[in-house]
Amino acid sequence: MEDFKELTKAEEQIMKELWDMGRGFVKEIVDRLPEPKPAYNTVSTIVRILETKGFVTHESFGKSHQYLPKISKEEYKKGITGKLLTNYFDNSPKRMLSYFLEENRLDVQELDEILSIIERNK
Repeated sequence: MEDFKELTKAEEQIMKELWDMGRGFVKEIVDRLPEPKPAYNTVSTIVRILETKGFVTHESFGKSHQYLPKISKEEYKKGITGKLLTNYFDNSPKRMLSYFLEENRLDVQELDEILSIIERNK
């Protein structure tokens, strides 16, 4: 997990849009962001940082670049969950689930759904 690169909030917001779009130009990303929209140059800078970090790649169309995710949402989710599990729950899914139960972040219906998933995967 040491080599897992975590996204900043701004980077994560851009990645969420790219994951949803599949690919896009900076202007298209900006158009999808909620108000108040960041400046075009801000989004462009974040996308280039994401490319440097290895999350995004691009295809050139003249002077324009269309960006696409290099890492899937599932890959990132797996990495971020693994980091959470390792750093905060001593690599114990049981401790993590207990935490969510104790903090009332799971209701009875969600717990029943989890139990059904466990039963299906036995």
